[in-house]
Parts: sequence; structure tokens; C-alpha cells
Amino acid sequence: MLSLDHLTVIAPTLTEGVKHVRECLGIEVPFGTRHYYMGTHNHRLQLGENVYLEIVALDPGGVDPGRARWFGVDDPKQIRYDWQQGRRLRGWVAAIDGIEDFVHQHPVFGEVVPLPFSEPEFAFAIPTNGSLPSGGILPSLIDHRGDPTRMSDIPDLGARLISFRLQHPEPEKIQSIYDALKIDRPPAIQTGTVLRYVVEIQTPSGLHTLW
Repeated sequence: MLSLDHLTVIAPTLTEGVKHVRECLGIEVPFGTRHYYMGTHNHRLQLGENVYLEIVALDPGGVDPGRARWFGVDDPKQIRYDWQQGRRLRGWVAAIDGIEDFVHQHPVFGEVVPLPFSEPEFAFAIPTNGSLPSGGILPSLIDHRGDPTRMSDIPDLGARLISFRLQHPEPEKIQSIYDALKIDRPPAIQTGTVLRYVVEIQTPSGLHTLW
């Protein structure tokens, strides 16, 4: 079964991403890591119940991995366009055990890539062109390979996910897709003019909305 793993703010730059989340939540999300194997970097924040928030962007000092990167970061014009249109919480990631079999049955999720390349610790499904699966309607997939410590280095500043919503022009169609995939804790789907994710997060300073 797929289960909600983390939410992704996909930013033109890490500075812009951190600033946006600070303005929405009133929290300075700490730096996470440099993905030297993917040429990206991030900031991360726990949201309770083994879910976290990731702010991710292309690392200007990173190395080209020689293949399509994740989260569509190889298309900076599209990321900038989405950012300007207010679609900043652009996607999410679902965890699954046995990612190879699942992706074989559902190739829309892309190719299973063991990471890091040299000594794999987890696996991530990435479409061949690096885009978000189905334009971001579907989650990206991760298999933690049973790692019990995956949340241990992510800061917990008291933020908790309260609600997770997807706005879309065809809510019934999207709901049927989610139902068929048997996703645990998918976004609630609402009618909207464009694809757009919105979450409510409780923080020590109150209830806030992130988009």
C-alpha cells in the first residue's frame, strides 16, 4: 500500500522556498542535506505521524547526475512558472515497500532508481524525463528499504499536519485513481480551476495554511 511520506515545496531556489514557508508558517525550516547524487538540496521539518515537509531545489553547486533529476528540477522555467502562479506546494511523496513490483504494474511512476548510486540506501521512482508523475496528480514514490531511522535526523519544531487537500477541475476522476491505487492518507480532493495543493499545519503560533 502507498502511504503519505512527505510533502514537497519545489522551489526555484532554496532561499525562495525557505522564505515562502517562513511567511506561511512562521517557522524557519532547518537545512537538511545536499543530494550529491541528484544535484539538489533541501530543508526538512517533521509534521507528525512519520510525515515531513521538504523544501527542495536545484543545487547551483551540485554535480549533474548524468540522468534526469527528480521533482522536475531540470525544467527551471516550469518551476518558476508554477511558483509565480502560486503552486509552490507542488507535490508529495508516497512510501511503499517493494517499489519494483509496484512500478512494474504502474509504469506511469517512472523508473526505479536506487540511491545513492554508489551505495544505495533507498529507491525512488523517477519518470524518464524527470517530471512529476501525471503532472503532479500522482505522488512520487520512495522505498525506504525498511530503514527505521529515516525520521531521526529531521527536526521536530512542533508543527503538525492537520489537513491535506488537492484542488482539481476533475475531482471525481482523481478520486477514482486514488481509490484504485489504495493510497493511505491521500489528499482530500476538491473542485478547483487548476491542480493545486493546500495544507493546514498547526504550529506553536497557531493554525497556518501552506500552498
